Amino acid sequence: MKNIDNIKINKNATIKEALEIIDKAAMQIALIVDDDDRLIGTLTDGDIRRGLLKGLTLDSSIESITFTTPTIATISDTKEEILKIALAKKLHQIPIVDENGKIVGIQEIEELIKPRQKTNKVVLMVGGLGTRLRPLTDNTPKPMLKVGNKPILQTIIEKFAEYGYANIVMCVNYKSHVIQEYFGDGGEFGVSIEYVFEEQRMGTAGALSLLHVKPTEPFFVMNGDLLTNVNFEHLHDYHLANNATGTMCVREYDFQVPYGVVHVKNSKILSIEEKPTHKFFVSAGIYMLSPEVLELIPQNKFYDMPTLFDKIISDNKNAISFPLREYWLDIGRIEEYKKANDEYGEVF
Repeated sequence: MKNIDNIKINKNATIKEALEIIDKAAMQIALIVDDDDRLIGTLTDGDIRRGLLKGLTLDSSIESITFTTPTIATISDTKEEILKIALAKKLHQIPIVDENGKIVGIQEIEELIKPRQKTNKVVLMVGGLGTRLRPLTDNTPKPMLKVGNKPILQTIIEKFAEYGYANIVMCVNYKSHVIQEYFGDGGEFGVSIEYVFEEQRMGTAGALSLLHVKPTEPFFVMNGDLLTNVNFEHLHDYHLANNATGTMCVREYDFQVPYGVVHVKNSKILSIEEKPTHKFFVSAGIYMLSPEVLELIPQNKFYDMPTLFDKIISDNKNAISFPLREYWLDIGRIEEYKKANDEYGEVF
């Protein structure tokens, strides 16, 4: 996804100002935004030519020639969804907006077809015991359970590779030989894999203190028992655009109270709310971290990811959330494992 700071222009700009932006950026487009950075429309040199032919001048406002219904995609759209939109509309690039309509980038379709290889590390936490999935995990580590005739972990690796992230680190413990024998150095799967051994439980963040080579650029951390269609490149770009120290993917979770909730003050009943539904954001087990967080993690101690984010926040560093709207399933229990197998063919 391309940076768009140099092609954004305010809705009150003149045609001359728009032309200068289009010429300098060499992307053949300008993105028209309001004062809150929400996308209003787009403008191309073709739009400008047609306006000039109708009698507008270089000092005229761009308002009358702005294309106000451009095709867009959201930051939560997958690579496949964006490609589908682009092919249907015969587009070479698509503006990307967040859940509030703010412009965050522009996706060139050629990059999706031929993803550029990226050097950012992907750290996968695959050392868990999988206790809740016994007896399935008696002889098989949880990430190696098959969904859609292949291990969960293979699907995760293939998804990262699809977006150009091939530098994989696996933090292993329980029956690690099963994982190593299957994946080896990763060459068969188009990636490079190194292994970090946890001799004791370290937690999702604590295991990062064991990395042989410390990342020098933002890196992913993900639990090895998740199936998701998250657009990893968009997560990466979102992290950079917000100058974040830590980005946590979150999902909306709701539950319904099975009773009427009575609101009381000093024994007086104020109201009765029948079976209300409460909504929360919960961690989705996928993160992007900047290298500086490694200095916050103690050596050889259990340290989980919520504790790390608490530390980031208390140190007044930038901790942000990335809301997931796409498919996501945490395969932690037998019911989820069965659901994953039922849905795999429809989703992946």
